[in-house]
Amino acid sequence: MLTTKGTEILKRNGLRLTNCRSAVIDVFCAAHTAIGHAELEDELIEDEFDRVTIYRTINTFLDKGIIHKVMDGSGIGKFALCSAKCDEHQHHDDHIHFNCLACGSTTCMEELSIPKVDLPQGYEVKEANLLLKGICVKCR
Repeated sequence: MLTTKGTEILKRNGLRLTNCRSAVIDVFCAAHTAIGHAELEDELIEDEFDRVTIYRTINTFLDKGIIHKVMDGSGIGKFALCSAKCDEHQHHDDHIHFNCLACGSTTCMEELSIPKVDLPQGYEVKEANLLLKGICVKCR
């Protein structure tokens, strides 16, 4: 069942409302932490969407600036909903991510920006990631 927020996100990004897109965006809207492809598949297994369709939906959402990739050091890419200011031309998710060593969850800390780093002349930053590891509030 497509949420109002999910409908708004898909429409704002010019995407058709397919059953898979609706199901995937609902999972991201309900998630409080970053989720991996396997977790998404487990969540949607009852809806009978195949892996390829879910994978393509994730890639479409990445390309449109709906979700961003979160690297948490596990070697498995996870994804989280982008802020409303992201679009298909540029992601503006320059915030810190926190990975819990106890439960493994990875949380976007949108209120904390990645500090500006003055690089030597000739270097240009195209992407920045900052991951903090520790124990989350729920596990503490």
